[in-house]
Amino acid sequence: MSKLLRKGDGQPIRDEMKRQGLTLDGLSTKTRRVDPEGRGVSPAAIGRLTGQGRTARDRCELTTAWLIAEGLDARMHALFSMPTRSTVTEERSRIDVEEE
Repeated sequence: MSKLLRKGDGQPIRDEMKRQGLTLDGLSTKTRRVDPEGRGVSPAAIGRLTGQGRTARDRCELTTAWLIAEGLDARMHALFSMPTRSTVTEERSRIDVEEE
């Protein structure tokens, strides 16, 4: 499954966290409450998705995005988007490979 991309370099997530007065730990706690397994998303993982430095990450698993959106009580498509179609994920025929 494709990974989701954070929108606006994580700004929508940061904005919603600020609006709700949440820290990384606070959002992590909220994700544990909505996670059926009770694990949630770690503060470090949330920090990578909201960060802007070298350790920031643009992509995450669908489950991570869902838990963050649910924890924030926000629409997932306001915080994350699907990546554009990549030729890496498209099926290729033998002829295509031989032509390269």
